[in-house]
Amino acid sequence: MLPRWPSMKMITLVGVGHVFAISEQIGQLIRSRRPDVVCIELDRMRYESLQSRSRSGRVPIQYSLLAMFQRKMANKFGTEVGEEMLAAASAAREIDAKIALVDVDASVMLATLWRKMSMRERIKLLFGSLVGLVSAKETVEKEIEAYQSDDKAYLDSIGEQFPVLKKILIDDRNRIMAHRISKVAETHTNIIAVVGDGHVPGIAAELARNDVEIVRLGHLMDGVVAGADVPTEHSASFYLNQSQDRDL
Repeated sequence: MLPRWPSMKMITLVGVGHVFAISEQIGQLIRSRRPDVVCIELDRMRYESLQSRSRSGRVPIQYSLLAMFQRKMANKFGTEVGEEMLAAASAAREIDAKIALVDVDASVMLATLWRKMSMRERIKLLFGSLVGLVSAKETVEKEIEAYQSDDKAYLDSIGEQFPVLKKILIDDRNRIMAHRISKVAETHTNIIAVVGDGHVPGIAAELARNDVEIVRLGHLMDGVVAGADVPTEHSASFYLNQSQDRDL
């Protein structure tokens, strides 16, 4: 079994991918570590939508295309979009841990993104989304390999192609989620934060703490989570106030 730290402060950042079948690994990790709080990269609306598996009404076309792509890829990888987040919430309830929804309001974020993007960046994004809809599973796997081989270079390349998108979807959210995780850490000792793997380096840097442990997506996909030799990097009952979303 993985060690527990009943009197030692620890924040464990767990990097996930929204289209991969890693729910079992997420559940094992949370049940083994038995955190006080499980932070999840969701806002209240997305959390409730996943719980009911309902889809909201009218949404911007760029979001619809992204959602369609994610559903298609998740199906190819034998899962459903958001299953890893539901698994985290379910495991938290099993061990009576609190759940903190630490992401920004998606509707505010998307409206801000579309408003601030240039026409050129909008066209590139829509074209890329359309290409993504017809991408094969092997193409996605190659992209994952490229990301895992050098995540900083990969994210930097996104910033070069889509500077506004990277700032709003990645950098600003890293800052806000790190702040909210820090607020949770003020009153709780053992915390697990389940976030997209692309957010892990940025959140860790924003936290700037020596009690942060990191489990990456690659470890989860390899199934290495149940024992004490988990590769790490060191550096619903509780909802955070979502009023900070207006900071975007």
